[in-house]
Amino acid sequence: MTRKLLVNLAGVLVAFLLGALVMLVQGYNPLDTYYNLFAYSLAPAKITYTLSKSVPLVLTGMSASLAFAAGTVNLGQPGQLLMGALFATIGGLYIDLPPLLMVPLLLLLAMLGGALWSGVAAMLKHWFNMSEFITTLMLNMIADFFTYWAITYPFFEKNANHPQTPLIARSGWMPEWGSFNSSILVMVLAFVIIWFIVNRSTAGYEWRLSGQNSLFSRLGGVNISKNYIVVMLLTGALAGLAGGLVVMAGPHRFIKDIGGNYAWDGVMIAMVANSGIFLTLLFGFFFSVLQTGSLGMELITAVPRELIQVLQAVIVLIVVAGRGTFETFFAKIEARRKMRERAV
Repeated sequence: MTRKLLVNLAGVLVAFLLGALVMLVQGYNPLDTYYNLFAYSLAPAKITYTLSKSVPLVLTGMSASLAFAAGTVNLGQPGQLLMGALFATIGGLYIDLPPLLMVPLLLLLAMLGGALWSGVAAMLKHWFNMSEFITTLMLNMIADFFTYWAITYPFFEKNANHPQTPLIARSGWMPEWGSFNSSILVMVLAFVIIWFIVNRSTAGYEWRLSGQNSLFSRLGGVNISKNYIVVMLLTGALAGLAGGLVVMAGPHRFIKDIGGNYAWDGVMIAMVANSGIFLTLLFGFFFSVLQTGSLGMELITAVPRELIQVLQAVIVLIVVAGRGTFETFFAKIEARRKMRERAV
């Protein structure tokens, strides 16, 4: 874990140095820019907002990380997020229970929506051996058009100026304490559960083993087909949960483009984290810091916010492409240290 963290930190540092060079060429002060970037997003008045913004990033990132670690290609997080958001919205429009029952119910509906959508791809793979790489990507487009139709026709709010649903029942809103939104607690709970399953359960061991060597795990008695379906459903549920929380903690309704780039950013986070659950949590928060701070950076230093999008892409490129080089570098350092210890 320590070496993996060092590898990722080295990649991020190189990416920031490249970003600084770009800013110098364009006449900006990189130190001042980076200072305002982090000062804005980590300020006491903004830290809770930054944490809230990290919720869908971490959940979709964990969805992709779990799938990749288990050898499953699930790139359907955008569609699964939208379906989870739609299921939670529909539940919030037609059901009104006390908050103690309403909030968990809508969260379960969101997870159900995401799991059903990923389950379509899982069944196509199981029954017809169709590549989940293709089906999950295609289902994203179907979910996008389907949810747009849903909020434009059957669930459209009358007299609205753009496609959106009415507000869900107030009892389905995520509780807030000051500026702290309880969706953060749901994210933390989901992280703890997924981490425990992956690292402390038999199922998690089988998933990781299948991801590293499916033939060996099959010969060892692992039910590859069953685990594949379970992983697809679970990863879909995580993405759906992200969608439900976006609705319940944010606009409290389904609006056009509600998913934003959360899901694709989550996939990028999973790639940077090398499918590690703990690193996914860290990078989810880190990407949220960058995205939140970009606004303050632009207001104070006049550096365009688009630079942060470029920086995110460079971080992914440097960390993923240079992972082998960084790992070799740190391995040599550790080997030399051990040789010196033995010599002494």
